[in-house]
Amino acid sequence: MSLDSPARLAVQVQPQHAEYQAIRDTVMRLEELGVDAVFNWDHFFPLTGDPEGLHFEAWSMLGAWAEQTERIEFGTLVNCNSYRGADLQADMARTLDHISAKGGTGRFIFGTGAGWFERDYDEYGYEFGTRGSRLNALADALPRIEARWAKLNPGPTRRIPVMIGGKGEQKTLRIVARHADIWHSFVAPDELPHKLDVLARWGEKVGRDVSEITVSNELVRHHADLDDADALYDAGVRLFTLGVSGPEYDLSVARQYLAWRDRKNG
Repeated sequence: MSLDSPARLAVQVQPQHAEYQAIRDTVMRLEELGVDAVFNWDHFFPLTGDPEGLHFEAWSMLGAWAEQTERIEFGTLVNCNSYRGADLQADMARTLDHISAKGGTGRFIFGTGAGWFERDYDEYGYEFGTRGSRLNALADALPRIEARWAKLNPGPTRRIPVMIGGKGEQKTLRIVARHADIWHSFVAPDELPHKLDVLARWGEKVGRDVSEITVSNELVRHHADLDDADALYDAGVRLFTLGVSGPEYDLSVARQYLAWRDRKNG
């Protein structure tokens, strides 16, 4: 990763425990506040709180976000590769890219991963398999997605950034080294140097300079922990994500991290 890259703040607007109007209005407020990106997640049920609470599907929502926003990037943190065919994912991503471009360059980030939430699989009729089989499926899907982008008419307005989430050293980081523009790392600051060494070794094996990959990580959600943010920054993280959940979508912590981001970028 380039340590000269600016710090960027993304907010994951978790599509749970809220009516859609609240979600839509939160995205608009975040763009007005100046965040760099907004994400949702690709699940079918709440992950916290009442497991039977309000919840909405991710990709349908992204089309509305693409239309309602003007500046910010957006996507899923992260897409579950198991739920849609690879070529369909590519076409959906390309379409979102064009919806968001509005005569210019698209703003969609293709965040993806192998999937993990077993209830989604069971209730929607997908085969859960094993962690290894899901990672193998992701490794198989990404070349197909990239090939489909090259065939579509019209093609994407830009090289759609691929963000891959996960930290496994044998499979996930190999996939990251080969395909990712952004690695959502899910690791603590003191773990990052080791994981980055592993990523660099995979880069050598697949012939990729992994220094061009942006490192992403999560911020503390309930209060601004600027020491933790500083430690992540010093370890090489440049895309910082903060999760907010319904029904109220309190953005006070996001405001504190925005001020921290602006200080970092001087």
